[in-house]
Amino acid sequence: MDIKQIQELIKFVSRSGVNEVAIEQENFKITIKTNQAPTIVQATVPAQIAPAIAPSAAAPLPVAPTEIKGSAPVDDTSKYVTIKSPMIGTFYRSASPDKPFFVNVGDEVSVGKVICIIEAMKLFNEIESEVSGRIVKVLVDNASPVEYDQPLFLVEPI
Repeated sequence: MDIKQIQELIKFVSRSGVNEVAIEQENFKITIKTNQAPTIVQATVPAQIAPAIAPSAAAPLPVAPTEIKGSAPVDDTSKYVTIKSPMIGTFYRSASPDKPFFVNVGDEVSVGKVICIIEAMKLFNEIESEVSGRIVKVLVDNASPVEYDQPLFLVEPI
């Protein structure tokens, strides 16, 4: 495992909400633990790689503010139905960057219509609407990490 892979792993763990990940290979062992605080990295590696790990541990720290930003409160949501994330992962509004969004504010959706994709562990999961209605608000930015049960959309039922 090289430094770039370690950095990617640290970023993924900090975004996903997983509390601990441990990987063991022939001459390499790494454990990454989180607890709603900065990521802690413990590694046992050959001497030529060890000095480069400490600076990469600081890289995930800026991730926490984006999670807070995505869950901003909305005024009087009592008449709306909230569609929540069924899993931890990365939220995407379209199938690829060059494709249009699945839904936009004002669009009408029906039960079973694909409204977004959540990527988890390189698997892209289509999320379908649980309710028929009109999209009132998109609560998460495109390509942002989401937690389990995090509100994604507000829908006005029809």
